[in-house]
Amino acid sequence: MPSRPRTVVIERVPDAPPVPAPVRATRGSACFDLASAESVELGRGRVTLVRTGFKMRCPPGTFLEVRPRSGLAARGVLMVNAPGTIDRDYSGEIRVPLMFLLEGTYRVALGDRIGQVRVVDDVPTRFRPGRVRPVASRRGGFGSTGR
Repeated sequence: MPSRPRTVVIERVPDAPPVPAPVRATRGSACFDLASAESVELGRGRVTLVRTGFKMRCPPGTFLEVRPRSGLAARGVLMVNAPGTIDRDYSGEIRVPLMFLLEGTYRVALGDRIGQVRVVDDVPTRFRPGRVRPVASRRGGFGSTGR
């Protein structure tokens, strides 16, 4: 059963150029594409915070998650700190931290899709002291179940 649509308040940053607001590429898309609000050149191995030109406020009980685009990864551009969490009480411009891994540089043009954003339910959680019992088949972590 489909849930009710959530409303994210979105505000264009005053000095930002008119780039598209986040939009789903297809009806089946899980996330909304974020466009670059600037033209920048990504240097190899250097993190660049790329502007989206928007501030966003998600509804109570949720937070925003910024995720990488697989099409950029195929070109050697990664989003570091992925996925990025945008806390409900953050009110600044959303920026996407991108890094180019290959030789030379990569040009991001104004309006290029640079990331994706989605609304995530913030499930009430608490932590309690207790004993964590090991499971014999899951020791070691970091790839311990095989290649």
